[in-house]
Parts: sequence; structure tokens; C-alpha cells
Amino acid sequence: MVKMNLSLFSGHMEREKIKKAKRIVIKVGASVLTRAGGGRGSPLRLDERWIKNFARQVAALFKEGRQVIIVSSGAIAAGMGLLGMKKRPKSLPEQQACAALGQGYLMKTYEEHFKKNGFHAAQILLTWEDIREKRRYLNAENTLHVLLSKKAVPVINENDTVSVDEIKFGDNDKLSALVASLVSADLLIMLTDVEGLYIDDKKTVAGVVKDIHADIEKMAAGTDKECSRGGMKTKLDAAKIAVKSGIDCVIANGREKDILLKIVNGEKAGTLFQAYKNKITGRDFYDKAINRVIL
Repeated sequence: MVKMNLSLFSGHMEREKIKKAKRIVIKVGASVLTRAGGGRGSPLRLDERWIKNFARQVAALFKEGRQVIIVSSGAIAAGMGLLGMKKRPKSLPEQQACAALGQGYLMKTYEEHFKKNGFHAAQILLTWEDIREKRRYLNAENTLHVLLSKKAVPVINENDTVSVDEIKFGDNDKLSALVASLVSADLLIMLTDVEGLYIDDKKTVAGVVKDIHADIEKMAAGTDKECSRGGMKTKLDAAKIAVKSGIDCVIANGREKDILLKIVNGEKAGTLFQAYKNKITGRDFYDKAINRVIL
């Protein structure tokens, strides 16, 4: 275990740093945002009870003086539910149609529950060009800073309606890591439907990972979820971007009660990927990370 830079323990000392995190990016996967609408095989629908509890936790973080940015999947899945579709469409036009329908419903649901906690949800849709082209990247960065100063909750998603396969982020896991670097976040949390990084067939969860190398990557797998396009592999790819930018990253089960509060309080929850010491901050990120870390 030591040779793999991996620990089964909670990593109490390592998690102490998380308690001081002021700016946090939270990636919400479609697998935790949605549930079957009825019996087995029923179309998916947004899980409003989960979103209600999530909004409560995010509001609590803001009230502690922290800043939170959400990167949310779920537009395509929400559209699938509204259209009564049981399986994720394979063609890009069908996916974009689902996203066009579902994004509005997703934001309406977020706004409803954040408003009950005294905050508003601000929609930001990004494409790869918004990150790659410097002027647009700086504009997005400035917009996020203004929203945070107004105590609005930025909710970011890829603009699936206009993105094409050749210039898509590929998944919101990578997008969340890019956003975390863009705003010089202290912590990236990726919420999914597993407990963390499993290191064996018994589903033993790694407590702390200090280096994401080939042996760690072999433990990852893709996804067979009808509503998702990522998996643990894409999350490890995102974690690598984060830690190379000097940002701690936690992958955890979004269905666990009060999971966000547990993480920021330094409790044992999910798998912590420790940040590298040399942090690539906001504008340096454009010049260094785009060309050297990500591509």
C-alpha cells in the first residue's frame, strides 16, 4: 500500500487542511441527481428530495463564510425524464434536444430550493471554446467572481445544446476540474453514486491517495449508467487536473447523509486526493494548464 502512495485510513491529518477551504467547487453527477420515476424500467426524473437536502448543505457552507460553485450534470437526464425516455439517446441531436428541454427544468428546480435557503441559483453554460480562448476564459472567470461576491450560487454545465463531439469537454468531471483551476479553488468535491475509489473486489475504499499513477488508474472503471457518460476513470482524470493545480479533491457518495458537511468538517468520507504543492492559479492556469496539464 505504501509503495502505491495510497492509504486505507481516514487520513485525519491530511483532511485537516480541508476544514480551512474557503472556495469549493462541487461536481454533481446525474447518478445522484436523478431517480427512477416509478417501478423498474421507468423513465428517470430529477430527485427533488435530494436537491432539497443538497441546497440546504450548500447554504450552510455559504453561511460559514465559504464560497461554493456547482458544476451540475443532469440536463440530458432531466430532458429524458420529461420525454419519457428510458435510455440515453446515442445521437448528438437527440442528446442536445434532451439537454435543451432539461436544462431549464434543472435550473428551475435548483432555484426553487436555493431560494428557500436565502440564495439564488445563477446559470452558466460553458463550451470548450470558453475555456480555451483567453478573452472568453477571463470573462467567465470575472463573472464567477462577481456572482460569488453577490452570494449567488453559480451552477455551471456544459452547453450541450450547441457543443459538438469534436469540441466537447467529454464529461462534467473534467469541466469541474477546469473550473476549480479557473477560480483558484481550495477544494474540488465530486459527488457520485459510489463511496470513493475502490481498491479491490470487496469494495474497500481508499482513504487518501497521494499520487495518481498507472496502478491507481487501473482500479478505475467506466460507467454503464443510462443517464451518465462518465465513470471513475473520468473522475481520476479530473482529480489529476485538480491536484496538479494545487487543489485537493474528494470523490464521495452524494447519497450519504450530509456528505458535504462531513467532508468540509474533515470527517472520513470518500477518497481524498492530495494536492501537489505547486499551485497553478487563475490566469497562470490559462497559460500553463491548458497546454501542459490538460491536453
